[in-house]
Amino acid sequence: MDLKDTVAVVTGGGTGIGRATALALAEEGAAGIVVTYSRSSAEAAAVAAELPCRAVAVRADVADDGQVRDLADRVREEFGRVDVLVNNAATTYRVPHHDLDGLTDDAFHQVLDVNVLGPYRMARAFAPALRESHGAVVNIASISGYRAGGSSIAYGVSKAALLQLTRNLAVALAPEVRVNAVAPGTVATRWQTALHGEEAFARKAAAERESVPLKQTAGPEHVAQAVLGLLRMDLVTGEAVILDGGKHVTY
Repeated sequence: MDLKDTVAVVTGGGTGIGRATALALAEEGAAGIVVTYSRSSAEAAAVAAELPCRAVAVRADVADDGQVRDLADRVREEFGRVDVLVNNAATTYRVPHHDLDGLTDDAFHQVLDVNVLGPYRMARAFAPALRESHGAVVNIASISGYRAGGSSIAYGVSKAALLQLTRNLAVALAPEVRVNAVAPGTVATRWQTALHGEEAFARKAAAERESVPLKQTAGPEHVAQAVLGLLRMDLVTGEAVILDGGKHVTY
């Protein structure tokens, strides 16, 4: 897939992995990038302003199907096409796994609504445009979808479901559209510092590097590299790339 002159939509594109992905796509020659957000309006606007291509920041809550469909219509009207969809928007609650009562039904439903149904709604709304352009979708999953870790049971379950959704959509949208996923381990982002606090995350990351084969903590730019790699793999679909410096092979 030649990314030059493509149009991409990146959900949750105002910070962290979304921002890095939008920048990487622009550097590869994308003609248009739509950065979506639900709360980070200032950050999303800043990203759109710094991209060296036509770019807009649009508020669209992936948990709201009406907003998602309106987004698809707007992008089609303003840009005329969509080649790339990166489903990065996500949410979580930090609840210890042993605290079963601490993870309420409402919290569980909210995490699933954003992390699983959100990407499904986006893929459904953008499917006609993606089929026309023979485009590609990349879902941002997590290593928590493979192992019993992460910020909460709900988060891990949602990311495991997202990996299965990736496989199902790869079949549903074939042969015109490829659908793959990236499953990062620990990534140094605002998400992590918000969950753990800056000092606690720094200690956690330093300790983890001692056991990771590549001795590094991933940054958002590393996830963006994997996203672009999958976009260029024309005969790969339904797959997930684990990006954790090799930690998963030592479990």
